[in-house]
Amino acid sequence: MRKLLLLLLALAIVHAAFLFVRPSGASAARTHADVNVGIVFDVGGRGDKSFNDGAYVGGMRAERELGAHVRFIEPGDGSDRESGLRLLAAEGMDLVIGVGFIFTDDITQLAKDYPNTKFAGIDFAVSTDRDGNPILPPPNVAALKFREEQGSFLVGALAALESKTKKVGFVGGMDSPLIQKFEVGYRAGVKQVCPRCTVLVGYAGVTPEAFRNPGKGKELALSQYGQGADIIYHASGSTGLGVFEAARQTGHLAIGVDADQYAEAPGHVLTSMVKGVDEAVYDVIKLVKEHQFKGGIYQLGLAEHGVGYVYDANNKALIPDSVRTRIEALSADIVAGRINVPSTR
Repeated sequence: MRKLLLLLLALAIVHAAFLFVRPSGASAARTHADVNVGIVFDVGGRGDKSFNDGAYVGGMRAERELGAHVRFIEPGDGSDRESGLRLLAAEGMDLVIGVGFIFTDDITQLAKDYPNTKFAGIDFAVSTDRDGNPILPPPNVAALKFREEQGSFLVGALAALESKTKKVGFVGGMDSPLIQKFEVGYRAGVKQVCPRCTVLVGYAGVTPEAFRNPGKGKELALSQYGQGADIIYHASGSTGLGVFEAARQTGHLAIGVDADQYAEAPGHVLTSMVKGVDEAVYDVIKLVKEHQFKGGIYQLGLAEHGVGYVYDANNKALIPDSVRTRIEALSADIVAGRINVPSTR
């Protein structure tokens, strides 16, 4: 009995000692920089040459230009995403960023658990009340939303004007309200300039895994090319790498998303619908550093230069001047409110 009591006493002492020990990762993460930031990537992680890579670029720019310290976490499954956000908040980061709409619920809860920590959600899914009015996120959360439908409208019009078969395609990742915005805007752009054109649509799945399945992307693209589409727009994360492979294999064209994806299939990428994820990440970090951060909903569209399309030395030979002029006119009409691009089916 005496030995048992001594053992229990020793364990209690050890346990008490650990209460005063911080994990080595935490001390390494929190620095004396002007602003300490934690970023948790979306499904697909670094190397998707799209959405997550844009967030990485924005974070690295903040390190160079703002003197920020940025810690990146690349999660595995869903539970890892929540754990990553919670870890960063517990470490006392000034700002914690979740990259992707799938972080919405986790950020909302953690913002309540850590009211003194600032959070930002790229593509944060804003709910609405019964009257259709947006429900504001917690006051320490910046909901960074893009008007993807506007940029998708422009590349849809471009695809229709360039298509020789008058049949174009769309490959989405996870069939969800966010990706449906890309599809709906794309369809509207096609129909704006070519009412008789056909739009073929396919999704890779209904879970987040649909954003990292290049094999499925290639399968969907080959099917659409086989049905006569000669240009396919993808909004599917790394799944879209399969779309580019199908474009190279068949000699057709594809349209990239989120970032300039010309390098994925040189000569076969008509353009890319770009989202300023890098700019959004950089800007929200700057707001925190300058003590100007405010929670709320931030809408980033054509007028705010939050979305757009690529036209440069790599692809200008694929886009005649007359087509470029038409697309720019459509863009001006959207900004001026003369064209209202739909965002839901």
